[in-house]
Amino acid sequence: MKPKSQLRFDQIAPDADVVTGEGRSLRLSELWQARPIVLAFIRHFGCPQCKTLLDNLSQLRPMMEENNLGLVVVTQGTQEETAAFCAERIPGTLCLADPTRGLYQAYGVGRGGLRETFLSADVWRANARAAKKGFKVELPPKGQDAMLMSALFVIGPDGRIRLPYYYDHIADHPPVEVLLSGFLGMRWDQPFNGAIHSEGGAHGD
Repeated sequence: MKPKSQLRFDQIAPDADVVTGEGRSLRLSELWQARPIVLAFIRHFGCPQCKTLLDNLSQLRPMMEENNLGLVVVTQGTQEETAAFCAERIPGTLCLADPTRGLYQAYGVGRGGLRETFLSADVWRANARAAKKGFKVELPPKGQDAMLMSALFVIGPDGRIRLPYYYDHIADHPPVEVLLSGFLGMRWDQPFNGAIHSEGGAHGD
């Protein structure tokens, strides 16, 4: 399934009916109405960089809470797979099951090539570091796309994209300070009323 074009800063975030790992159905927009959220799309469950990302987010979560920033993880696993994976890798975090990858498509999260997923010195070095933590390269579970990329979005309570972060390669994790306050050093729970002077697009364009 070919994704739509990548989302940009200040666009309205796509809304959809979603299912949590626990089997609860809701509208995605319910999750950002009370406070801004980080919406993290991960690759497949055998990917060491996905495990690295979740480990990073787990450590970052207290700082996110201090900044009034919620966390939601999207996986391409089934509801049951998502529940088990998230309970092991990032317990206590709301995870969404998207086995049809419709939400990935809506947010412009596509597939990478061999360079982005494997044939890169950055990826090799990152996987070597991940292996030291016990995050080894494994085959994806049946039905999961091994070439799918990761992406993260910060979405404000107004439903607008405050930060679209598309990976250049699978180990291209965003810096902590970017997740917490973006490139402009602003609070995500405050409305943005300024102007963007740069003509550049989102990371990964």
